[in-house]
Amino acid sequence: MIKTLVLVSMILFSDSLIAQQKKQVNNYLNVDFGVASYRGSLSVSVLHNWRLGARQKMGVGLGGRFTSFLGANQYYITAPAALTSGSTGPFVIFKENIPENIDSLLVKSPQVNALNLMINLDYQISRKITVGFNIDAIGFSFGGSKQANFMSEATGMNTTADPTPFNVLLISDNDQGTLNSELYLTYSLSDAWAIKTSAQFLFTEYTTITKVQAYPEENDRFRNKSLMFSVGISRKL
Repeated sequence: MIKTLVLVSMILFSDSLIAQQKKQVNNYLNVDFGVASYRGSLSVSVLHNWRLGARQKMGVGLGGRFTSFLGANQYYITAPAALTSGSTGPFVIFKENIPENIDSLLVKSPQVNALNLMINLDYQISRKITVGFNIDAIGFSFGGSKQANFMSEATGMNTTADPTPFNVLLISDNDQGTLNSELYLTYSLSDAWAIKTSAQFLFTEYTTITKVQAYPEENDRFRNKSLMFSVGISRKL
């Protein structure tokens, strides 16, 4: 009898733990549209999010995100941190840009696609309102070759550029490739559906077929930083 009671208790306790674990994990499908002057983005992401704490207010998640960016007459500037700020260390974020080291690449019709691993942090303010931040960590980009116009103080030339293929989050201008991030707010319409609004900060990057920049050293990577207003929907899976 005692063995039976212990066995039943263990089963009930295990079921209780499993139920709690199920409550602490949520999966979401998000679709977002970003817009700014002469540029826009579409992003689709799937997020696996864990609720933390006794009241499960804090969320930490991992997911995958596809982002597609398009624009018109966008300027891309010198990308490597070693050129833009003369440093590649962890404190590069506090360094000022060196204007004489920065050249431009004008891309008339940029279109870059990126598939990245995404990190998410959020906090549930109330039953309906959640604020959060997410950022791409690593992945790859693809898209067609584009005609571009390289410009510097000394010279200019026509060239061809492709999306930088490898994306990786480092620190500030140490980043490489196309990376998306959002500071967002969601409002729940039901248990399954929510509307979402965010400030979207999207880095896109092109690599020229030759190293068109010569000073202070040769370079072929150029970056555009776009701050966009974004709206979207979120569906709990």
